[in-house]
Amino acid sequence: MFANLRFQVGLLALMQALLLTNNVTLIAVNGLAGLQLADNKLLATLPVTGYVLGGAFWAMPAASFMRRFGRRAGYTVGSIVAMAGAVLGWFALTVGSLWLLCLATFVCGLYNAFGASLRFAAADVADAYRPDFRARAISLVITGGIAGGIIGPTLSTWSRTWLPAQFAGTYLTLVAFALASLLLAQLLRLPVARQAAAAGADAARPLAEILRQPACWVAIVCAALGYGVMNLLMVATPLAMEVCSLPYEEAAFVISWHVVGMFAPGLFTGALIARFGVLQVIVAGCLLMLACVAIALSGVELMHFVSALFLLGVGWNFMYTGGTTLLTSAYRPAEKNRVQGFMDLCVFGVMVTSSASSGALLFVNGWSILNLLSLPAVVFVLGSVLWLGARKGWRLGRAAPPAAPRPA
Repeated sequence: MFANLRFQVGLLALMQALLLTNNVTLIAVNGLAGLQLADNKLLATLPVTGYVLGGAFWAMPAASFMRRFGRRAGYTVGSIVAMAGAVLGWFALTVGSLWLLCLATFVCGLYNAFGASLRFAAADVADAYRPDFRARAISLVITGGIAGGIIGPTLSTWSRTWLPAQFAGTYLTLVAFALASLLLAQLLRLPVARQAAAAGADAARPLAEILRQPACWVAIVCAALGYGVMNLLMVATPLAMEVCSLPYEEAAFVISWHVVGMFAPGLFTGALIARFGVLQVIVAGCLLMLACVAIALSGVELMHFVSALFLLGVGWNFMYTGGTTLLTSAYRPAEKNRVQGFMDLCVFGVMVTSSASSGALLFVNGWSILNLLSLPAVVFVLGSVLWLGARKGWRLGRAAPPAAPRPA
């Protein structure tokens, strides 16, 4: 039984690695490709926005699709669409069209909308075999993204001049990773939520009622604003380094270490949650993000960017893993797809705003002001978590309770 748990979690972690290789590669090149194609440089991050907007647009439909046809079918569709989007991105760079590139990244967003649920699939597997392993399963699957931090920037550095149109080859190489994800998805054997099927649709509460639970909305705030702040600063970093006359290779190096910071802690974040509590881990993530801003304000040399972005990644990991784990204690089995889809919709929605504004805020206000603008969101998350902890006497700060039955 535990062997099957490990195998399925391992498959999900590999698919997460492929998803994040796709994501990090696009993060590394979308802004620069937009800068290359845009006449108005304030529009440079529109391809990034197209990718995030695609994820937001498809988040709830993807959740509905998987509720009806299963997660494996969803990951299959997402992988096929990712291949089509990558080919369209290659064509957009070849013909030099910014708007076609935005369309391509929007199409690729569907892959991200399905792939965002991989961490919840890990929770499902753990609930079926070992509910006390849920936080670790979520954390380990998120850790799969560390491969993206290693492969993505390296791939973009090598492939950006592979074809005559700069970055066109980078988009084309993503077809292979989406194909690998398609093949892995066919090996998944994810458990069916028997409790949800037995209970029927009447067991599911209205979404508004679920969201009124403090643990639910605080979890969503943690994940959405944590991702938004991380995205705001990460998207702007390659552009800020370009403004500071640092070479592309150094920008790729910084993004690589940032992604390592995002996903390497997944090896132990679940254990930290089990030992110290989910709320305490989220608080630590907020403090790390504040430290990131402090370092970013202290200088614009390579090591300032590396240190700040690494801490930003670790802070995001604690906030995102913690928020996801906290959410799994706030819904019943029959409600999971809808609530999970709503969380991802909120995450992508905040990311749309942060990615769309990131380039403009950087070029109009500068790197220092951009960092200062991220502080209110981090402080709000920190205040929300401290409020919830005080309200519950930090009872939610212990390891997540068994998944079935989930509390009403």
